[in-house]
Amino acid sequence: MKGTIYLVATPIGNLLDMTFRAIQTLKEVDLIAAEDTRHTLQLLNYFEISKPMISYHRHNEEIKTEELINEVIAGKNIAIVTDAGTPGISDPGEEIVKAAIKEEIEIVPIPGACALINSLIVSGISTKEFSFYGFLPLNKKNRKETFSKIAKETKTVILYEAPHKLQKTLEDILQAIGDVPICIVRELTKIHEEKIYGKVSEVIQKYKEPKGEFVIILDLNANEDKEEMDFEQMTLQEHYMFYEKLGLEKKEIIKQIAKDRNVPKNEIYQQFLNS
Repeated sequence: MKGTIYLVATPIGNLLDMTFRAIQTLKEVDLIAAEDTRHTLQLLNYFEISKPMISYHRHNEEIKTEELINEVIAGKNIAIVTDAGTPGISDPGEEIVKAAIKEEIEIVPIPGACALINSLIVSGISTKEFSFYGFLPLNKKNRKETFSKIAKETKTVILYEAPHKLQKTLEDILQAIGDVPICIVRELTKIHEEKIYGKVSEVIQKYKEPKGEFVIILDLNANEDKEEMDFEQMTLQEHYMFYEKLGLEKKEIIKQIAKDRNVPKNEIYQQFLNS
């Protein structure tokens, strides 16, 4: 008889976020596949759990998935855990789920902490609809294409970012998307948990030497109103007032008008000087 794969969410900071069901599941499975066995061992020791572990991370996921699937087919129950949060969300887990479905293996989620959801609910930004992009691509071309997609979004957008890349990402957001409302959540559920609210230009000034894990929430819901506007039928003054009502500064407004009308921003700037 085939075993079961359990996707077990683990704390993203505070160990007390671990659920009773997650603890019970880890105590009952035959094997735990962990993103970092040393990190998971600390968690297991805290909750007095002793189980065999196997390393299962991004760099060995393809090879280890087949090995784990064979163990489950042989009858073992396996728990998949990552260093923090929910498996499969910007962490290992997705590949073994696909393989398990092909083999008709039962997959059971054990709910718990998820950084993107908990950051969203404290952001003060619309939770009605959102797009999650995870970590941005490292490749320059792919990164530029991703920002182009994000700029067209008409809903809340959520990103993950590492501390050493945060400043560059905020600069890229300001350049590619504009000075939009933003919330940055740092070190969620940990001792130094912090939430910063404001415009992108304001937040950049606060994080010159960032530390910790970051979630970025962008408010692009105003883009929905923008999509319905026919800027070509507007006067420049009407166009300007549209963005002014959204809270943009003069420099950013001129940049956006130039983008909407597909003309150099210097041309728009000169027209305002001459008017």
